Formats: sequence, structure tokens, C-alpha cells
Amino acid sequence: MKNNKNDDFQELMTDATKASQKITQNYFENLKGYFHDERDIAKTYSDLISKLIENPNEIGKLQGSYLGFMAKQQELWTQIFENQIDKKKEYKPVISPQKGDKRFMADEWNEAPYYFDFIKQNYLLYSKLAGEIIDGVEIDDKTKKKLNFYTQHYIDALSPSNFIGTNPEALKLAKESNGESLKKGMKNLFNDITKGRISQTNEEGFIIGENIAMTPGAVVFENELIQLIQYTPTTPKVNEIPLLIVPPWINKFYILDLQEKNSLVKFIVDKGVSVFIISWRNPTPEMGHFSFDDYVEKGTLKAIEICQSISGAKKINALGYCIGGTLLGVSSSILEAKYLKNDNPINTISLLATMIDFTDVGPMGDVIDQALIRKLERGELLHDGVMHGHDMERAFNLIRANDLIWNYVVNNYLKGQDPTTFDVLFWTNDNTNLPANMYIYYLRNMVLENKLSRKNALRICKTPIDIGKIVVPTFIIGLIDDHISPWHTVFTTTELVSGPVEFILGGSGHVIGAANPPSKNKYGYYLDGKLGEGYQKWEKTAKFHEGSWWTPWIERIIKNAGKLIPANKHLGNSKFKIIEPAPGRYVKEKCICEAIKN
Repeated sequence: MKNNKNDDFQELMTDATKASQKITQNYFENLKGYFHDERDIAKTYSDLISKLIENPNEIGKLQGSYLGFMAKQQELWTQIFENQIDKKKEYKPVISPQKGDKRFMADEWNEAPYYFDFIKQNYLLYSKLAGEIIDGVEIDDKTKKKLNFYTQHYIDALSPSNFIGTNPEALKLAKESNGESLKKGMKNLFNDITKGRISQTNEEGFIIGENIAMTPGAVVFENELIQLIQYTPTTPKVNEIPLLIVPPWINKFYILDLQEKNSLVKFIVDKGVSVFIISWRNPTPEMGHFSFDDYVEKGTLKAIEICQSISGAKKINALGYCIGGTLLGVSSSILEAKYLKNDNPINTISLLATMIDFTDVGPMGDVIDQALIRKLERGELLHDGVMHGHDMERAFNLIRANDLIWNYVVNNYLKGQDPTTFDVLFWTNDNTNLPANMYIYYLRNMVLENKLSRKNALRICKTPIDIGKIVVPTFIIGLIDDHISPWHTVFTTTELVSGPVEFILGGSGHVIGAANPPSKNKYGYYLDGKLGEGYQKWEKTAKFHEGSWWTPWIERIIKNAGKLIPANKHLGNSKFKIIEPAPGRYVKEKCICEAIKN
């Protein structure tokens, strides 16, 4: 037994040494990024302090908030003290966690003698005070949003649930396991430091093409930017008009083709619709020069041309997800300008969790400003001409830090639990790089300056972009808890396009809401609200339905997919032959950047 303990200790020391080396390596590799963050944070809080100092009224509001905080503190102490004297006295919390806050749901937080409940309530009171100070100060909206963004992350990081000494669940588990949970947690921590990121799922649990992204089909075209996949029909007859899916190039395409039970691709194929999907290349540093124009011309427009050729259809339907939908919107505007109505190869477009108007982009918009983009334009924060996929992953994790960061800190490190095997999180961690040229153009012109929503403010592929030129039927799907593409922002596209338009509001968030099959019958959707008078009017008049948005959406696609014809099981054609089976090579390329290889 002694030798086993010595071996365990030696193994932990070895892991600790590797982790320490990795921390030092990462620090120097990402030094420019740290400096940017530190300067921006310091300036943001400096602006707050200056505003408080120069205006006596602001100091008065600050004092008022603090006095309210102290009164609640006194009430909390009184509750705790009186309960210690009289155990039968009713104990009422002074403040409770917000609905949906999973950090303090366990019974251990609320049990007598209320030591951990006191810590919890004290933390919640400080959190409330910080929010009141920022919300109350008279400062410009951009700075206030940054203050809220940074402050919330400090508050989240300092939650008592994140520390072993103040987390009753972790302490109880450590006692019951004779410390084994802490030892396992330490090993998990060292492994993640060496890996360079928090393990959110068991990454060995899936193999692309074997138990995920496995709908049968073939790659029928490829260039330096995309592979185009055509899926094998599963019905005797198919609709004559095919569907092209344009996924985001920030992520791999297979969020729409996970496992058989939750694959949107398989769901559509099984409905008798011929499906093509773009699989984007994971850019290497040599591809850093690729532009937004390249993504339109070599991506969407090329894929549309090939879908027409292989299917023999004059027109196609198209679905774009997230930034893939933004790209589809741009491409549709170009095609509307290029062709007469009857010659336009687009029959309908569907935009899923897609922003065209970037007035409100949610939490990420709080920190995207001129200073950040100028640093990107100077090459700072980039790696050999690309924005590294792991940096993008960390940015998205920050939007929901409690769910996507601290939840795993507690489970993996404090409790010593292994990450679960979850297909969505496997996809989330399978990152892609972004070409610097394209990424900077997108951030500056669309996210920051919101030019895409303005008529002819952008010129892409030598064509002035006017979303108002889109007159084909348009189906727009928002997701009610979407933190990346807020649904009310997604809704504004209904007021930009000029043709027939419908809006569907699905349940859940940006990812789970997209991969939400009818069989789950979990989140429901809203439909048939009144359009043309803003999202609030639509929300008041829309009707709730059980099930998934997939159902009403596919009904509309089939209605606009032409007559039924015999299914052709032979994929591709004489011009575009099968290159390899789906899901192809591009989706299997891992996110490796030469500048920061492990």
C-alpha cells in the first residue's frame, strides 16, 4: 500500500511539473493578448472611477446602494444569530439565487446551522451591490456594457461554489471518498492545464464518421475552401428541388448531423428532400489571406452551382445556420442583383439563428470595439495569419461562464468527476481557425459598423449588397435563449427582406435549440405572430406549440420543393464525381496552429 501511495504522489508531482511548464509556455505565447485585456479592463474601470469622482450625485447614489447593502447584511446576521439561539424559529433567506442558477441547488447549501447558506447569501448580496452600482452610474452605454461584462466575470469567478473550502458538496464528497475525489480532481486539473483547456466532455467518446456525422453520403466536389457533401436518399421518391445547407465556418458542419436520433440532416433526408451540405476547410496559416468574398464565391455560390448541376433543378432551397446564414443572406442579395426573377437559382432561403442586422449581438458585443479590431488589423491577437479556434472557443465560453467554465471546474477539479460523453460538447470542442483577412472584415464591417443591414453600404464580389433585394420566400428561425444570436436581433431580418417572410421561435439556446428533434418533445416553438410591427407585437400574438421547430419548417420546405420524382441513389454526376464517402476529409482536420502547437 505504501508503494502505491508513493507512486500516486510521484505521478501527481510529474503532472504538476508538466502543468507548470505549460502555464509558463502559454503565458509567453499569449502575452500580447493578456496586455490587451489588462489595458482594456483597467481603462474601463478607470472611466467608472472618474465618473464617480467628478459628479457628487454619483457618489450619493453609490452611498445609497451601499447603505442598502449594509441593511441587508445586518438582516442576514440577525437571521443567523436568532436561529442559533432558537432552532425552532423560522429561517427565511434575505436573498435567493436567480431562477435557473444551478450553482446552489444542492441541499447542502441550505442545511442548518446555515454556515454555507450565509456564505451563499453574502456572495449574492455583494453581486447585487456591484450590479446596482454599475446600473446606477450615468455613463455612456458602451462603457456600461463593458463594466457589466467584466464585473459579471469577476463575480462568477469568486462564487463560493468554485472553491473547495466553501463548497459543501465538494467537501462532503471528499470526506465520503477519503480524499480520493480531491486527488482525482488534482490530476484532472493538471491534465487540462497540459492540454491547454478545460475538458467539457469525454473527447474519446466519438469518432467522426463512425458514431457522429454518419449520415450516408459522399463528397462530390472540393476546392481549397469547401467540400460539398451530397446525402444518399432514403425514400423511393424525392422532391425535385434540393436543399443546400450552409453551416457556420466558425464550427464544423456536423452540429446539424450529430447522431441518428438528433441529426437534422437525417431528418430532412427521411422526409424525401435531397440534401447537400458545405463542409468548410479548417484554415491553416497559409490560408490567412482568404477574404469574405472568397467565402461567398468559392463557398456558397459555387455550392449552389453544383447543386443545380447534380440535381438538374433550375432552383434550389437553402438553409443557413448562424454566420452561415449571414453568408447565405449576402449570397442571395448578390444573386437577386445578378439575375432576373425567373432565372435566380434561389427558390427559398431559411436563416437559422442568423443575424443580418448586428445592432444587438448579445454579450460579445460588449467587448468588440475599435481598439480590439485595430489590434487585430495590426496582427496582434492572431497566430500566423489566423484567429485560432481555441481562442474563439474561449470567447464563446465566456458568454456563459457559469455553465461552460465554472461548472466544469467544480465537477472536474473539486469533485474529481470525469466529463460525460455528450455529442454537442464534443462538437463544441472541435474547433476551427479563421482566416485573419475574412475575420477582421466581418468584425469591422458587420459586427461593429453594422453595414450589412444598410442598403449598398458593402460591396462584396463586386456587387453592392442590399438585403432588401431579397424577394424569394424567407423562413427565419430564432431561438429563445440564444446568447450568440439574440432572437429579437434575428427577428429584424423579417423587416429587411422584401419577399414573403415567416418567423419561427424555437426553444433553448444557440446550439441545443438547433439540434432539437421532434422526438424529444422538449422545448416547443412559437408561430403565427403578427409581422411588420416589431418583435414585441409578434411575441404577444404568436401561438405556442409542443414539439420542435423542425416540424413546421420542413413542412414549408416540402411545400416549396416541387413535385416528387424517383430518387437517384447514384450520387454526383459525370462532371462532379464522388471523391470520397461522407463526411469527408475536411471535417476531420484538427485545429492546429503552428505558432501554438503543444
